[in-house]
Amino acid sequence: MTYEELVKKHPGSLVEKIVTEVLSKDSVEVHFEEEVDEQWAVIKVHIYEEDKEMALRLLSDNRWILQFGYYDDEDEFIELLQPLTQQEIDLIPKGLQKVMLKVVVSEEGMRLPGNFLSR
Repeated sequence: MTYEELVKKHPGSLVEKIVTEVLSKDSVEVHFEEEVDEQWAVIKVHIYEEDKEMALRLLSDNRWILQFGYYDDEDEFIELLQPLTQQEIDLIPKGLQKVMLKVVVSEEGMRLPGNFLSR
């Protein structure tokens, strides 16, 4: 299965992997990022040995996006984005959802204990 197929056909399993990884950490950083016309809160998980990155983004208009990044054969970084359905959003603990909303609204990142986000 290609990464594109994985992101399109199984976003829920990737969301679960991200949440499990984030909640198991001693501390978690929720970043605020922006591009030309969009702003979002993001949590990222890096898989260094495979040169992959997975992330959950909450955009300012309350849209959730799964981000999956990897390096191709030419060593170019490829970023795949998949909007999440309500069923997939429900896999994200309410505590994490609230913190990410706070980051998007305040436009300031936060660092919190991982176990705090599972509430």
